[in-house]
Amino acid sequence: MSYKRYWIALAIVVVASFAVLGGVGRKMISQAPPLPDVYTADGQLLFNGPTITNGQNVWQSLGGQEIGTVWGHGAYVAPDWTADWLHRESLILLDLWAQRAGAANFASLNLDQQAVLKARLIREMRRNTYDPATNRVIVSDDVATAFHQLEDYYANVFGAGRTAYAIPPGALKNPVKQQQMAAFFWWTAWAAHTDRPGSSVSYTNNWPHEPLVANQPPASAILWSVLSFVLLLAGIGGLVWWYASQEKGDFHPAFPKKDPFLSIAPTPSQRATMKYFLVVVLMWGVQILMGVLTAHYGVEGGGFYGIPLGKILPYAITRTWHVQLAILWIATSWLATGLYVAPAVSGHEPKGQRMGVNVLFGALLIVVAGSLAGEWMGIEQRLGNLWFWFGDQGYAYLDLGRFWQILLFVGLVLWLFLMVRALRPALTRDSESRPLMIMFLISSIAIPLFYAAGLMYGQRSELVTAEYWRWWVVHLWVEGFFEVFATVVIAFLFTRLNLLEIRSATRTVLFSTTIFLSGGIIGTFHHLYFAGSTPVVIALGAVFSALEVVPLTLIGYEAWENIRLARGKSEAPWVANYKWPIYFFVAVAFWNMVGAGIFGFLINPPVALYYLQGLNLTPLHGHTALFGVYGMLGLGLTLFCLRAVRPGMQWKESPLKWSFWLLNIGLGLMAMLSMFPIGLLQTIASIQRGTWYARSAEFLQTPTMQTLRWMRVPGDVLFAAGCVILGLFVIGLLTGHSYAKAGSGRIANKKEERVLVAGD
Repeated sequence: MSYKRYWIALAIVVVASFAVLGGVGRKMISQAPPLPDVYTADGQLLFNGPTITNGQNVWQSLGGQEIGTVWGHGAYVAPDWTADWLHRESLILLDLWAQRAGAANFASLNLDQQAVLKARLIREMRRNTYDPATNRVIVSDDVATAFHQLEDYYANVFGAGRTAYAIPPGALKNPVKQQQMAAFFWWTAWAAHTDRPGSSVSYTNNWPHEPLVANQPPASAILWSVLSFVLLLAGIGGLVWWYASQEKGDFHPAFPKKDPFLSIAPTPSQRATMKYFLVVVLMWGVQILMGVLTAHYGVEGGGFYGIPLGKILPYAITRTWHVQLAILWIATSWLATGLYVAPAVSGHEPKGQRMGVNVLFGALLIVVAGSLAGEWMGIEQRLGNLWFWFGDQGYAYLDLGRFWQILLFVGLVLWLFLMVRALRPALTRDSESRPLMIMFLISSIAIPLFYAAGLMYGQRSELVTAEYWRWWVVHLWVEGFFEVFATVVIAFLFTRLNLLEIRSATRTVLFSTTIFLSGGIIGTFHHLYFAGSTPVVIALGAVFSALEVVPLTLIGYEAWENIRLARGKSEAPWVANYKWPIYFFVAVAFWNMVGAGIFGFLINPPVALYYLQGLNLTPLHGHTALFGVYGMLGLGLTLFCLRAVRPGMQWKESPLKWSFWLLNIGLGLMAMLSMFPIGLLQTIASIQRGTWYARSAEFLQTPTMQTLRWMRVPGDVLFAAGCVILGLFVIGLLTGHSYAKAGSGRIANKKEERVLVAGD
């Protein structure tokens, strides 16, 4: 069968999409908000551009996006510092002007007097005084007064600490650094309320919502949001029409009579991958523990049921570890699966492959341990000027210091080398599976390639530049090409078991990858609507992020086909041995529709995200998509490999059943009982009063919001129980305790299992 048209379509989509992503991104970075020298009207220097950059670095070294947000990106307990500064600065100016008019404050004026001062505030705040010839911005003496007041206020917040913000006392004591960070916060707010030259919207497309300075959704956000809905419906209709026109019955007409893996002895390198899966479970357990602490700090600030853990593990650290470990354990499960699958699909074990797998494992442990320790020391201000290299970069999902980041990239290149040398014989053979093998190789190359995007910005890069490249990694590496890789791996696993035909699997992989990437690559822009981007980003992000949802239309078909495979024991009883790994793939399909589809599209349209940016509907999408899709997929792949390495051994399936349902029910409860209602109430507050209020302690510390935070407990407990059960089950596979007394006529041999796991 010829796949020429599929390859052509995929090539066109990838080349054209990256041309747009790169071209528009280059323009976005070149037109980023300037870093000006700020002078008062009488010529006094308030601070200069390098001070703003230094302040950005101070903010990063404290944890950056892991404690509060800037331009809506980051953590959700402390305020969005942009929105908070903007609102407080506006109130200070209004009070100053009211007091000059003889009133006690702005609130004491009548409505007509207030309207006059509000109009003055809008003129003052939206007027752009930047002179590119001198790189200067001129501000009034009143703005300078407001700056100094807020400089003192934020110095107190980070110096004395704030329980409501989960900021411990002494987080930042250095007066010079406090002034620098204040300059950075001022700049993020200035970019948010100041009109771009020749435009009636600000550098951040009028985000955050702040009625006092006339920050309202721009017309383009409304227009392209409507068009995104139209294109979504059109895309769904087109995909359903195409699917209905296709011939059915591509699946294998009959299952094999016995498990194909029974006749294949695991290679030394495959046995060596088993310890990876143990580390996956351990990292996952620590990640959940950090998530429990992080969520609880939202109630107690720095305590855990009265225990002052925040003194040792403050919120910025627990959330950093929670986010970082999520990426690490999920990626590790996928990489280990690749190392296991490569010899299986090629039938070739290169000389020294086991040593390479073991060396990579050692490098992984060094990166995990080193980066976690460095993040703690960096946030605690114990690394001095080395914080960027060995501490915490301050960008969510790319927190690890640059040294650890480079070491991880080197590890990914080593992984690719191991994959290529194992796949090479199969790639040179002319066989029916070769096109799928080529797709496997391409997706493997994409993994280190797109992680390298995280190295494209430096310590002193402007925020717009860092955000652009950061989302290349988060969206294209984590959400994009890792998913393509996983799709290919699952297809290989099913074809290796003779549950799918090679031709059907190859066609499906090529088609689904093309459809997914047609929206997914340019759809990266939906993360950048308000990150100092140009208006064209709104149009492209809205249209192509809507197209990302289109392939999910057929997700139910995928789920039921997986269920059909899991229930194939009537035709081939051995298939039941893979029931629970396949059921985790079914969960992936479910959460893909709910977490990535419904909750993802909820926050994707520009006009929706304008009000929802930085609110709890974002972590709702994050939890249900990151764990629901990629986490469940990682667990499914882990169980599949553990199942395949000992296909003749019968598992004790009761723990898997309990774990599967506890994880899914727990995730659903934590989402629907807590994060979803909190996000909805925040949305109402954001629309009615502004982004600052939706993120303020005044709103988030109300009894209702506190109760909703406590409502996470039932889901968290069930989810944690599912994790513990699955972890014990995996450990039991290593010791032999998770095997039944007899399976397929074979008895579990504990010593043999230990040797298998050791891989030595």
